[in-house]
Amino acid sequence: MLTRLLLYCMHSHVARYLVLAVVMLQYTIAAFGQLSQPGLSTLPTNETDRYKPDSAYIMLKKQLLQHQNTGNAEGEAIVHGKMGQVLFRMGSYPEAVKQLLEADRIMRTLNKPEMLATNSNMLGTVYYYNKQPMEALTQFNQALAIYIKTRNPSGLSETYAHIGQWHEKGKQPDSALFYQRTALQYAITANNQSTLAKIYENMGSVHEDLAAYDSARFYYQRSLDLYRSMNLRPEQVEVVNNLGDIYFKTGDYARGLQYARQAMALALAEQDKYQLQSAFRDMAECFQMMGKMDSAYHYLEKSRELVQEIYTGDNQKQIALMQTMYEFEQKNAEIGQLNARRKVYDTIIIAVVLVAFLLGLLAFVANSRQKLKILNEKRLNEQNQRIYLAEKDLMESELRMKKMEEENLKQQLETRSRELSSHILHLIQKNEVMEEIRSGLQEIMKDERRDQKKQIRQLLSKINFSFAQDDYWNEFRLIFDKVHTSFFTDLKHNCPDLTPSELRLLALVKMNLGSADMAKLMGVTQESLRVMRYRVKKKMHIDANDSLQQFVQQLG
Repeated sequence: MLTRLLLYCMHSHVARYLVLAVVMLQYTIAAFGQLSQPGLSTLPTNETDRYKPDSAYIMLKKQLLQHQNTGNAEGEAIVHGKMGQVLFRMGSYPEAVKQLLEADRIMRTLNKPEMLATNSNMLGTVYYYNKQPMEALTQFNQALAIYIKTRNPSGLSETYAHIGQWHEKGKQPDSALFYQRTALQYAITANNQSTLAKIYENMGSVHEDLAAYDSARFYYQRSLDLYRSMNLRPEQVEVVNNLGDIYFKTGDYARGLQYARQAMALALAEQDKYQLQSAFRDMAECFQMMGKMDSAYHYLEKSRELVQEIYTGDNQKQIALMQTMYEFEQKNAEIGQLNARRKVYDTIIIAVVLVAFLLGLLAFVANSRQKLKILNEKRLNEQNQRIYLAEKDLMESELRMKKMEEENLKQQLETRSRELSSHILHLIQKNEVMEEIRSGLQEIMKDERRDQKKQIRQLLSKINFSFAQDDYWNEFRLIFDKVHTSFFTDLKHNCPDLTPSELRLLALVKMNLGSADMAKLMGVTQESLRVMRYRVKKKMHIDANDSLQQFVQQLG
């Protein structure tokens, strides 16, 4: 239509101006991309977000700081999501993505699936406008999976509607209609009138792309009726504009112009410059088709001026928002520095007071401890003096007792030594007598008289048996052990292989007896005694040249 309008005006007096206006308008619209075209639906907004985004951002930033200070993670996630919406409406898509991704991270940590699905739908919308369609579809599918799991018909209707619009913008009308019809079923189940109205609008747009204008007009009208019943005036503007486009495309310019004027009136009332610009452009096309070129140029020029105004206003808003964000962050940084300095000063003051208090407490404690120490030392000295005197008396008593015990032991030792010596002397005398008897008997044995030999042999046998008896050795050992308590124990420790005869020999050596006496006591010859001494030294690993007497005296 714009091309035909341009060709017509080339032959009129307004051609020069109209050409300039059309060229500028087309370049401006191309720069805006989807400025006045219906796009993916977004979350609801309020007046503050819409007209004063810098104020809304500051308010949300303050709320975010409050939630962070109080540890309210859920509130923090919600505010991040709202900040993402404000930035999205201002066209700051990368910053909006950052805020929504932070909200996504917190919601996953809190395990809030419904909130996460709503945020994913918003994030998918931002990705789409940021020319990242595949990332957008990923987010929509994530939201869809959550709503299927939670069986939320309202959420399913909104998400299927998003996916349907995604396919519509991707020039896939069949898929778009399939998803919009699925969304319609869930919207009816959930009785969500606003979503139902949006789905009807989306279905009208798909049928319009397919040139099925009757179906498109049917769905647009149903959408408009729902919006009117809910008194949602901003949403009505775009639907009225779309109905006007349907009448333009079907050649009913009068009704198309009527709807364009309705859209213009609604846009003026709602101060919606985007829809007003679209209404002006549709009216220009309508007047051009009706051959009213002056009116067409008039509304085309108003559309161009409005585009420029929107472009300038959006730039100013974005600059104001960026400036606000910068100033807010700068103020926060300054406040943080001031708070840090104040904390440092407070810390220093507290530290000084604490140190002074500790020093005073330390001085008091030191003084108290010194007094207590002196008192304790005095008490301790008195106690030690009493203990010393008591220990002295005790030691003197013990010393007297030990002296008495030593004297008693000496007396017992002397008595036992005398008993031992007497016992040994008795044994020697006994053995000497027995030796004389044995010698006499041996002389008698030399006599040839046989009648005496048998009796003498019996007597000798008894005497020899008497020599072999060890009873007197047991008595001897008992007395010897009392005098030399550890003698036999040391011998057994050094040489466990000693025989009883060898032990007797060593006991007699300990008694400092001569070889002749030892031979008599043991009932052996001196030669046999010498052999026994040699074997004992060998068993005890004593050198042949060393004295057995000297070694034995060191024991027990």
